Amino acid sequence: MKNLMLCVFAITLASCSSFKAERVGAKESDEKAMGITDNWMSEDTRRAVKEVIKQMETHPRFQKQLRRYRGEPKVFVAEVQNNTSEAYFPIGDMNDELLFELSKSGDFVLVDAAAREKILDEITYQNDGMVDPSTSKQIGNQLGADLMIFGNVYMKPEKRDGKTIKEYSVNLRMTDIEKGIEVLRTRTKIYKYSDKASFGW
Repeated sequence: MKNLMLCVFAITLASCSSFKAERVGAKESDEKAMGITDNWMSEDTRRAVKEVIKQMETHPRFQKQLRRYRGEPKVFVAEVQNNTSEAYFPIGDMNDELLFELSKSGDFVLVDAAAREKILDEITYQNDGMVDPSTSKQIGNQLGADLMIFGNVYMKPEKRDGKTIKEYSVNLRMTDIEKGIEVLRTRTKIYKYSDKASFGW
């Protein structure tokens, strides 16, 4: 029994001593993750969104359209939809990154879609007699959006002999709300390759 206990202790000690953790940067983390998974990573999100912003900045028709607005156009960003077969695709990160980059560009006034309902609740509360009328905000003073952004992400996998290549396609389009015309369409693709045989899976 004593020998068995010593054996279990030795195995436990050996398994614990093999664990190692370290803090790494985003790019290094992405490279290390590629040895573990072929799923979409945070670095893929950053790359895709930066490419979308770059396409917006160099799109001739869109840049021409922007000059027609007085000042910065007001943009309503509808949620980018996950149309992949991956239930855990980080679509929330994609939406946050897109909003972050649009805000950072300084070219747009963002209409906060996520906060609209809560804002309406607060304005209703302020006008129900619970707040000093001189400080309460009035319904009807919010800015209307000039443009609306829609988007989706698709993934098409190709498999053969343990090898897989995933083609992710991130698609965005921007529409002029008043005229109902499309002013911009962007597409960027990310490819993820994996070879299960090489990892002994």
